[in-house]
Amino acid sequence: MIRLLPTTTVASLALLLATPVSFAKDVTKIENLERGSNVTLQGEVTRILDEDEFRLQDETGSVRVYIGWRNRVMVDVGEKVTVSGFVDDDLVSYFRPEVYAREIVREDGSSIALD
Repeated sequence: MIRLLPTTTVASLALLLATPVSFAKDVTKIENLERGSNVTLQGEVTRILDEDEFRLQDETGSVRVYIGWRNRVMVDVGEKVTVSGFVDDDLVSYFRPEVYAREIVREDGSSIALD
């Protein structure tokens, strides 16, 4: 026997699946970064700094995003992304914060998990 779900359950499930991952997390503004904290940032890639680092900008500022020496930058200048990771807590990052990315989510919802 086949059991059907109520229409409201199906609609709720469809809405949940259609919601981008970035909406599920609180977004931190770049100007509010705190050393040693876990963050989710949204912004535009403004510059590729190195093969494993890029600059992300939102309406409050910009920050360097490090993706790890095993990874290579897989985003383009001008691309809007959501980055989840943590803010480096060494002394240099006090003056020039850097975010160590764990995941990048593109505007289309595709996700890049980083080592």
